[in-house]
Amino acid sequence: MLYRFDKKLRMFLLNEIEKVEIAIREAVMNITAEITGDDFWLTNEVHFANLRTFNDTKTLIDNEYRKSTEDFIQHFKDAYVEPYPPAWILGELLTMGNVNNVFRNLREDRIRKSISQRFGLQPKVFESWLTTLTLLRNSCCHHSRVWNKFNSISPVLPKRISRPWITLGDPRRIYFDICIIKYFLDIVSPENDMSGKLRWLFVDFPEIDLRALGFPDGWEFKALWKSS
Repeated sequence: MLYRFDKKLRMFLLNEIEKVEIAIREAVMNITAEITGDDFWLTNEVHFANLRTFNDTKTLIDNEYRKSTEDFIQHFKDAYVEPYPPAWILGELLTMGNVNNVFRNLREDRIRKSISQRFGLQPKVFESWLTTLTLLRNSCCHHSRVWNKFNSISPVLPKRISRPWITLGDPRRIYFDICIIKYFLDIVSPENDMSGKLRWLFVDFPEIDLRALGFPDGWEFKALWKSS
């Protein structure tokens, strides 16, 4: 029963994280291009603080670009002479972890602030929450246990936040991670039904002790879970 629940929980979380991942990638690629005025900023070292980190990322990009069989990449190679596509195309080859590394290495604070503000967060909190989601996504992809998981890295707590959020919750528990997903979803997909789908999952597995996931009593009545 625990195994089946954990599997369904992983599948559910992976599906919701995918929506957040797409929105964050779009924000990082496009906002940076708008502010710098450089459509090819992702492969331009002048926009990054740490050259070694930039070179590591660029090596990864080179490998992915070379071996990619995506139609949009092949079209660019056939139709254009530039060595790389614009960032909003090239960024499609990056994982959430890659995007987080790119964000952290941006030279200009104003760019990181603009990206973070798109989601109503400070850069430090945005970076921490993106790291948390990356680790959770990896756990789901690699079939690791998540139902009573403790975070190896504790997410940063926001000092101020303008959107509905939780007032209680151990940031080391999976409940906090799930709340992070819900927070982002309410911004990128305001009509989402994550709350309803989560409740139905718990109905299907009444034996599960929600306290083992860090859920407080009456969680579904908290502002975050009623926001959509």
